[in-house]
Amino acid sequence: MEPHRAGQAVTAGRDRALLVVGDVVTDVVARHQGPLAAGTDTAAVIRTVPGGAGANVACWAAHAGCADVRLLGRVGADSAAWHERELVAAGVRPRLVVDPRAATGTVICLVDVGASAERTFLTDSGASLRLEPADWSDAALDGVARLHLSGYLLFSESSRALAAVALAAARARGVPVSLDPASAGFLRELGVDRFLAFAGGLDVLLPSRDEAYLLTGLPDPADAAAKLSRHIPLVVAKLGAQGALVARSGTVLTHVPAAPATPHDTTGAGDAFTGAFLAALVAGADPEAAAARGCRAGALAVEAVGGRPPVPG
Repeated sequence: MEPHRAGQAVTAGRDRALLVVGDVVTDVVARHQGPLAAGTDTAAVIRTVPGGAGANVACWAAHAGCADVRLLGRVGADSAAWHERELVAAGVRPRLVVDPRAATGTVICLVDVGASAERTFLTDSGASLRLEPADWSDAALDGVARLHLSGYLLFSESSRALAAVALAAARARGVPVSLDPASAGFLRELGVDRFLAFAGGLDVLLPSRDEAYLLTGLPDPADAAAKLSRHIPLVVAKLGAQGALVARSGTVLTHVPAAPATPHDTTGAGDAFTGAFLAALVAGADPEAAAARGCRAGALAVEAVGGRPPVPG
């Protein structure tokens, strides 16, 4: 089979869908001013919102105009109906496996509302990383132009096995596959060598600055993106307020500037970039134009609370 070239337009008839496989969690976002006061109270504004890197990517792809976005994820019975309603309202076609034993994953997002609105996560993965190969069907790829895997899938044995099955099925059909490493902290625990062994089968990798540094040991993001693109056909390094780098075949082709924004909560900004980027690729855009779309979505994301785009209506 002729390998798919990363970023090339998909022209195969009705294959216009984006399939995302990844985590669906409940985010508890606590926005506070300045350092946390140890041993006592810190005033905060707290909201409970739907989240999860995989689910966020799917919602932002739909928001960016991809008409057929599908999501495979695993949730607990405690909030399955709520998450399904939220995804449908966002324009996503969810296939949520209800876990018989585990509750839906929960992430506490601590957001310092200072100038950078930087966030720290406390993560209970719950059902989200209990996806397993039995949850997969090759029929999920029918009509699919691109498959995107959340990097969180690699951080448990069962969901890592599911990711490998999905990747193999996509490659057998010639469907290009992208992955966002998702978490520098979990990536460090997994191990760089194990991650790169899996990433060798990808078409597109979308690391953050910290993830690119961790995977290469190179502090300069351009050097890191170039090095990664010698192993993965297309690498798009997300640099937050510094925009994004597009690299291929060991060379950085483009530095896409960030869109202006006043940050309130950086939760999900990378997911917004990824969702809009993938929607643009599905529509036939080249990677540079798609990265510009991603930067604009990231700017929208940091100006709102939570990791999802506004729900239509």
